[in-house]
Amino acid sequence: MATKKALENAEANKDLNAFLEVFDESAMEHAARVDERCQAGYAGPLSGVVLSIKDNICYKDHRVGAGSKILEGFTSLYSATVVERLLAADAVILGRTNCDEFAMGSSNENSAYGNVLNPVDRTKVPGGSSGGAAASVAAGIVHVALGSDTGGSIRQPASFTGTVGFKPTYGRVSRYGLIAFASSFDQIGPFARNVEDVAATYTAIAGHDPKDGTTSKRPVEPISLDHPGKLRIGYFREGLERAGMDPEIVAHMQAQIDRLKKDGHTVEPIDVPLIDHQVPTYYILATAEASSNLARFDGIHFGHRSKAAKGVEETYRLSRTEGFGPEVKRRILLGTFVLSAGYYDAYYGQAQRVRRIIRDHTLAAFENYDLLIGPTCPTTAFAHGAITDPVAMYLQDIFTVQANLAGVPAISLPTGTHSNGLPFGMHVMAKPFDEARLLAAAAALFPVIR
Repeated sequence: MATKKALENAEANKDLNAFLEVFDESAMEHAARVDERCQAGYAGPLSGVVLSIKDNICYKDHRVGAGSKILEGFTSLYSATVVERLLAADAVILGRTNCDEFAMGSSNENSAYGNVLNPVDRTKVPGGSSGGAAASVAAGIVHVALGSDTGGSIRQPASFTGTVGFKPTYGRVSRYGLIAFASSFDQIGPFARNVEDVAATYTAIAGHDPKDGTTSKRPVEPISLDHPGKLRIGYFREGLERAGMDPEIVAHMQAQIDRLKKDGHTVEPIDVPLIDHQVPTYYILATAEASSNLARFDGIHFGHRSKAAKGVEETYRLSRTEGFGPEVKRRILLGTFVLSAGYYDAYYGQAQRVRRIIRDHTLAAFENYDLLIGPTCPTTAFAHGAITDPVAMYLQDIFTVQANLAGVPAISLPTGTHSNGLPFGMHVMAKPFDEARLLAAAAALFPVIR
């Protein structure tokens, strides 16, 4: 039985710290129901698929904590829409995966429950914030994992672990039941070993949800992974010329461009809109939204409450001081600052205007090109503790934040292996709600390395 084998693999790979909790009992119970349905001839589209969910996705009567001490021991009263749809499709949820606290990080070193190790090389980080989800797939424990992507938190770990990581169009997949970091950026998406599994999972979870007012009512286009034909493809010249790029990744990108041209596709260089402004714009807006979203974790309503506190004010202060980790505190402070009187227009308002310009430039590019390609990350996975400067860590998102700022779908595909033995990904974007062509192109044009 696939579920039993997955549970054994999770136990054998406990040193990865990929799972915060394995749902042994409920997983086996649901697997038994799926078996009964299969025997009766009613198998769902994801029958036989075992998957994990990131620790910021709610599952009724199961614990969820966003990798934070402030939610330690909290049990969800309801299931996220994506969880309900996965269960209805007969998938089995194995457990909840470790992540950077409240999805804030690029290395999975910010979890309150310790670092996640990269299954490809345990001395390296798996990326973040969905590092546990990526590791659970890369280690062969589960077929698919659900993560969340705010500025690259699915695609960057996919690049570091040699998996496929997909972020749908903003509003294509319900965020109901996702513990919010930055509500106008967050999007749930799958990891898998291949595009086929990603496409099947996406099909199961996509679509309008009355419980989430930001989901689109636009019908979900059926996914066919047939060859999409000759395409017009733009590539970011900054991906080949930017300082700090690993030369082997640059050489691989150029080889991919040459191959696509040889295959008859139109491939032309384009400029990334305001590339040096994208990361600052993203972090101003994302931290502002985080400051607002995380205000609810106050030691009063639910979650951690300081035992040393006396009175309401001290309960707020000590509970949040004890419950939040340093990266979350840093982002709350930054977000509160940019929203404060005297700075709102100079920072938050200006960032919103820059975001609009970036989105407009991105959508204009799709008037001329079917796809936009580039590297997912400037380098391969780095060692634990190698990056201590927060700004340097934020720059890990340099090539991924554009998709979140513009709200377009994007995928990272493991098309290369470095001489150091580590995988790295190619990043592909399409216009909003063009997931069908993006996934078809991903399957047909970019052979993944397994």
